[in-house]
Amino acid sequence: MSASPAAAPAPLRAGFIGLGAMGGPMAGHLAARGLLAVAGNRSPEKAQAFVAARAGSSLRAAASFDDYAACDVVALCVSADADVLENVDGLAAVLSPGAIVIDHSTVAVETAREAARRLAARGLGFLDAPVSGGVEGARNGRLSVMVGGDEPTLERARPVLEAYGARIALMGPTGAGQATKAVNQILVAGINEAVCEGLAFAEKLGLDPERLLPTLMAGAASNWFLDKRGASMLRNEFTPGFKCAHMAKDLRIVQAMARQAGIRHPVIDRALADYAELEARGEGELDTSALIRLKR
Repeated sequence: MSASPAAAPAPLRAGFIGLGAMGGPMAGHLAARGLLAVAGNRSPEKAQAFVAARAGSSLRAAASFDDYAACDVVALCVSADADVLENVDGLAAVLSPGAIVIDHSTVAVETAREAARRLAARGLGFLDAPVSGGVEGARNGRLSVMVGGDEPTLERARPVLEAYGARIALMGPTGAGQATKAVNQILVAGINEAVCEGLAFAEKLGLDPERLLPTLMAGAASNWFLDKRGASMLRNEFTPGFKCAHMAKDLRIVQAMARQAGIRHPVIDRALADYAELEARGEGELDTSALIRLKR
């Protein structure tokens, strides 16, 4: 007599905390795949609206951490280090041993390691998994996910990450995801500086944007920021995809890491000074392409 086929594993029950410009679309992809059970946000109204837009599903808006108790995986996409640790502590008190917390926020490497320690004390897994690809990548489910942690934890959490990640790379142990994101932010900040300075110069030279942008994109100057933000910044449109204030926050983390590493970091310093100036001018909520205002 042949053996009965093994039963298929039950689908993961996922939760998501942080429904902002990036987190909202990411959680939406989880909901579309039927994986999302609970969604929460610091402002409850946003979570309620997210759930209301998916009427007919079993998705619930979280009123407290207790609502995540039955989740196998909970993903975070919040603003600051303190927010990450606050949510980690809340989840550690309610999740069952073996559950996993994934942090998609951009925070310090030591914050990631501290989060992992607090969760491990309760038998819970952790992945620091910051993302890159902008709001467009989040909406299209095409983000690059930089993961710190261990392979078994990543494999158990993979169905969640695959809902919005085009590339999911294990970069090393806990903290390696955040270290990779720090490198990413240096490159992004430097590119932003060059693109905004170049386009401000182009305006002064009287060049036609409709001819200039496709010509630049066809050559060695081609890059994501120029492609996605070039035309809008020349139209003085700065609807946030990634806010100036968030870039300044990230660069403060990166600057501290660079100082500790002992490298020269003029790109970080220049970019941080510029984004801090935009914050001081009350423009921190604008898209990072508002940097062109300083270059002009």
